[in-house]
Amino acid sequence: MWLLCAFASALFLGLYEVNKKMGLDNNAVLPVLFLNTVFCSLFFLPVLLLSRYEPDLLKGSLFYVAPVSTETHLYILLKSVIVLISWGTAYVAIKHLPITLVGPIKSMQPATVLLGAMLVYGEQLNLWQWLGVSVALVCFFLYSMAGKKEGVSFWSNKWVWFLFVAVLTGAVSGLYDKFLMRHFDRMAVQVWYTIYQIGMMLPVLLIFWFPKRHLSAKFEFRWSIVAISFFLCLSDFLYFYALSLPESLVSVVSIIRRSDIMISFTAGALFFHEKNIRTKGFILIGVLIGMFLLYLGSL
Repeated sequence: MWLLCAFASALFLGLYEVNKKMGLDNNAVLPVLFLNTVFCSLFFLPVLLLSRYEPDLLKGSLFYVAPVSTETHLYILLKSVIVLISWGTAYVAIKHLPITLVGPIKSMQPATVLLGAMLVYGEQLNLWQWLGVSVALVCFFLYSMAGKKEGVSFWSNKWVWFLFVAVLTGAVSGLYDKFLMRHFDRMAVQVWYTIYQIGMMLPVLLIFWFPKRHLSAKFEFRWSIVAISFFLCLSDFLYFYALSLPESLVSVVSIIRRSDIMISFTAGALFFHEKNIRTKGFILIGVLIGMFLLYLGSL
């Protein structure tokens, strides 16, 4: 079950990435990020209110939001801080980089999660899983070579470094998620960390964007911004559910979720008309092989 949830999460994550690229194209980053937190919170507001005022309607279901202590809220608040750092740096990078390169760079994240999972949680991979991880890492290196053909140097381009920060903080978030799922209610974590992000993003928006809104990139509302939140909520819901199952491996779930690059790659080729599609397509086949090996090793 956790494998199916991880693959479904990857599908919705890919749709999230595509809509994020559409929402950020020639648009101000901070308002898009802020509205993302608002819409995500609005999606969860009904289940939060029902869980509090009509708990019998949802108790025993996957959507019940259990009451949590003040200490638990502090753990969830830390999750919000980590996610916002990762999102903020990723949003800025995605605005300036081809989407067919962003996904592959983010494929570094599972390797970082894998290392952390072995060190922190003592997770062990079998031969098939190791082969899958190795293939994924080789494909990332090949993508870096493809990036140079587009004039995007992986080591001197500042937007790539923004993306590296997003990858690192995203890996920390992934490892922290496993801890949260082991100790706290799954829905409480997802709902409250989303709500807390509004409080953190609002002052950032008012201080860094609003006074300069006429000088910097202007904001234009698009329905793709709503789609960003919708697909993110679906993806995270399945992701957290997968991690909450005792037999799940956070290292494998993280790598499977990075198969979302198949969706972003297709969109980049069809809608954004990006370059070197054939070369990247061959490398993408390697990514698919890596995902299949991981699947075999997790059966």
